Amino acid sequence: MGTRERARRYAQHDGAAPTWYEASARARPAWPALDGDARADVCVIGGGYTGLSCALHLAERGYDTLLLEARRIGNGASGRNGGQLGSGHRRDQSTLERELGAEPARLLWSLAEEAKALVRARIARHGIACDLKPGIAIAAHRRRYARELAREAARLRDVYGYGEIDVLDRAGMRAEVDSEDFCGGLLDRGAGHLHPLDYALGLARAAADAGVDIREGTPVTGLVPGAPCRVRAGPHTVSADAVVLACNGYLDALDPGIGGDVMPINNFILATEPLGEERARALIPRDVAVVDTRFVVNYFRLSADRRLLFGGGEKASTRLPADPGPLVRRCMLRIFPQLAGVRIDHAWGGTLAITWTRMPSIGRLPGGLYFAQGYSGHGVALATLGGALVAEAICGTLERFDVFARLPHRPFPGGALLRWPTLALALAYGALRDRL
Repeated sequence: MGTRERARRYAQHDGAAPTWYEASARARPAWPALDGDARADVCVIGGGYTGLSCALHLAERGYDTLLLEARRIGNGASGRNGGQLGSGHRRDQSTLERELGAEPARLLWSLAEEAKALVRARIARHGIACDLKPGIAIAAHRRRYARELAREAARLRDVYGYGEIDVLDRAGMRAEVDSEDFCGGLLDRGAGHLHPLDYALGLARAAADAGVDIREGTPVTGLVPGAPCRVRAGPHTVSADAVVLACNGYLDALDPGIGGDVMPINNFILATEPLGEERARALIPRDVAVVDTRFVVNYFRLSADRRLLFGGGEKASTRLPADPGPLVRRCMLRIFPQLAGVRIDHAWGGTLAITWTRMPSIGRLPGGLYFAQGYSGHGVALATLGGALVAEAICGTLERFDVFARLPHRPFPGGALLRWPTLALALAYGALRDRL
């Protein structure tokens, strides 16, 4: 079966365009829908990194775990993202030190480092073939950002003992990325990138092997906390001692009071035609992933078959455009004008969730409910860790879980219903600032 046929077969995202990830996934197991009432120790709602990681950790500890996914495993942001295994958090360590204090900031850095290590350990332990490669370049599009990045790199080296970052001047960045758009930046050798859908599917296979009962095509339509919790999935009911909300940007009607803490936004990616080894290496010689310093961020890397995967543009909308290709192509050509004649084979969008503070929102609610969400673009590593920390909390170990649960958060103005105008204004302001 060819890649285009696989893409058509596996595209199930509210009518959204098929992704290159779907077209190139190594294997796509199918799990049945829930076909009757069920009882479990823990019911996990959501088949992305958070839910899969949580379910896998629980099953390894002997918990009878049921995972419900509305569509297909990895159908949301976990299977449609830029694939970056980044260091730290969306907020830099200097900012976290000012806002939280030195010791909480150090704990958060340590957990972020553990998150990367956990992803790598799961890949190695379970033999997940997902094209894991080292290196992320952070490309500064203004000199002031290059100076800020250099200061942060020095602090990570001197205070946190993180020596995996090289500071790059304009020539150094040009050696990493064949673009005149950047004036310097960083190369984080301790970060990496991977095929995000293959990673999600690998976690799912590992979870199933560990005993997790995975059910696809099973939208959850209602939730009643209690002892036990009651989860409604169409005509069926699941009873569980604990329920994990691992829905992120797809919380929708299940909001038990936490929906206003996250903002679902749509981000877009394209995949070019195969460029060939020579042309691809000319763009990104050391095959690292790249992210720039714009408010509406651009991020890009090479695929295993030597396409350019380029992400750019954000929309404050609950709907995905039928063809995001022209929007992302404009962003790509600003960075790589030499690709003006290149064919675009795939273009797609996906919904992720951000928080007001850009730090993950992880916690528990009365009635046996746990949640982890709002990774704000750092989900490959932090969602994997978030699922593990929720599993630890359910098992009775709260120390590491509470590092995140105690983070100060504030809801978006207007709550779950009226937050969209705030986001639209923020994106418009950010786009204007990027041009200055």
